[in-house]
Amino acid sequence: QVSGGEDEIQQLQKALLDYLDENTETDASLVFSRKFYIAQWFRDTTMETEKAMKSQKDEDSSEGTHHAKDVETTGQIMHRAESRKKFLRSIIKTAPSQFSTLKMNSDTVDYEDACLIVRYLASMRPFAQSFDIYLTQ
Repeated sequence: QVSGGEDEIQQLQKALLDYLDENTETDASLVFSRKFYIAQWFRDTTMETEKAMKSQKDEDSSEGTHHAKDVETTGQIMHRAESRKKFLRSIIKTAPSQFSTLKMNSDTVDYEDACLIVRYLASMRPFAQSFDIYLTQ
């Protein structure tokens, strides 16, 4: 369950990283998985920011004027992306052993919950969202 107020995706990412950190002693490959997820999420956030900036620039050049709603949306995307990047940077700077002290809940995520989180986060990726288009073509 995700509590309100904070970014839902960010909370799920943190829960998954908690799970990976807790189980690195039993499976050494989880260290790589943890680093891979952090890098992939940082890249996704950077790409989202670049896409928002490009779409705003394209709208400005094609229409000559921009709508306040579009600028607000772009601003919100930029703000959310910066907060996610800040979150990921703080995790990168934190040693894995210290990361377990920063848990969002006292509850731990078990294997089934971790699989569910991974599936949900993967479904949010562009390829997963456009998979139906690929199948119909």
